[in-house]
Amino acid sequence: MNQSIQCPGFEAAGIAAGIKKNQALDLGLIYSRQPAVAAGVFTRNIVQAAPVRLTRARVGGGRVRAIVANSGNANCCTGAQGEDDAAHMAQIVAAGLDLPPGDVLVASTGVIGAFMPMDKIDAAGPELTGALGSQGFGEFARAIMTTDTVPKLIQRRGEIDGHQFTLVAAAKGAGMIRPDMATMLCFVCTDAQISHEPLQQCLKQAVDRSLNCISIDGDTSTNDMVLVLANGHSGACIENDGQRKIFQDLLDDLLVDVARRLVQDGEGVTKVVEIRVEGARSDEDAFRVADTVAHSPLVKTAFFGEDANWGRIIAAVGRAGVPLAPEKIDLHFDDVLMFKDGMGCGPEAEVRATAVLKKPAFSVGIALHQGAGTARMLTCDFSVDYVKINADYRT
Repeated sequence: MNQSIQCPGFEAAGIAAGIKKNQALDLGLIYSRQPAVAAGVFTRNIVQAAPVRLTRARVGGGRVRAIVANSGNANCCTGAQGEDDAAHMAQIVAAGLDLPPGDVLVASTGVIGAFMPMDKIDAAGPELTGALGSQGFGEFARAIMTTDTVPKLIQRRGEIDGHQFTLVAAAKGAGMIRPDMATMLCFVCTDAQISHEPLQQCLKQAVDRSLNCISIDGDTSTNDMVLVLANGHSGACIENDGQRKIFQDLLDDLLVDVARRLVQDGEGVTKVVEIRVEGARSDEDAFRVADTVAHSPLVKTAFFGEDANWGRIIAAVGRAGVPLAPEKIDLHFDDVLMFKDGMGCGPEAEVRATAVLKKPAFSVGIALHQGAGTARMLTCDFSVDYVKINADYRT
């Protein structure tokens, strides 16, 4: 992991606490050396893990100092004990850092329905806080992985009124991914200075443009959250519209990069596919079409089989529930026109399109010719490995 990825004023760590069976890193910590403004977006799944409920309440207060996160156990559907365990995880970190427990946010990911091994987390507390360092983000990113094959750790730098500022994101997610808030765990640190409400608005906008535009398997987890901490260490202040645009653009770019890396590392993924819809009556209609195509198991299995089966895509478009004129629809694989004016373009086009589908990344363009609405989504194929990974996830 690149040790040069740091965010001034922040420290991080990742250790093996024994939560996972394979003794991999499974407990991580992010710490701001000064009070940080916090913002967050959370899963829309009605079944929500105890850490989601605890963290949602604390983010509303605006200021925090630390995030403790574990992999290997979701602490979900664990009743009152789960609520107590989430709070106790925060207390362990707070005691080690001499903080009020309310200044610590909690996140968990892993198997649903198992109680947290709090004896192991208690024992690991001193090691975790002792491992904190400015170069610890790499270990943190590894500690939150579940079925991910590579850690996701990304950095961006910008400038506001002569002050350099940094954004660092650490994320995990390879399954249970669909556009329904955030669809994974993602933690962003910045040394910019910004108040809670504008930070919350910037995060929501960035998520809608990135993490809410991806799908791996159409499932929404019980533990999803995206958190941002801003500690103002750089002196780059975000107060007016111009400053906010600079920050927003950089945050958007960061999370778009996170989103693509999540899809690329999706469970069993061999193809990354951008669905582009244009000419809908509204952006909302365009998104419904893109969303329907992106989640279609028949479309996704055709991508895996490198089968230019445009009929499956047109059928998905037709059931998206938006106004359409089938005789006006055009369909491209990259720049290969496959379907025009309600009909396929013949065997020669299919041969060219099949060559496109053999690439690891390509686009599907859908033109509806109904209006000016547009949308884009990133999706992937369904492979045999996806089934194998999820058939024995708990074992």
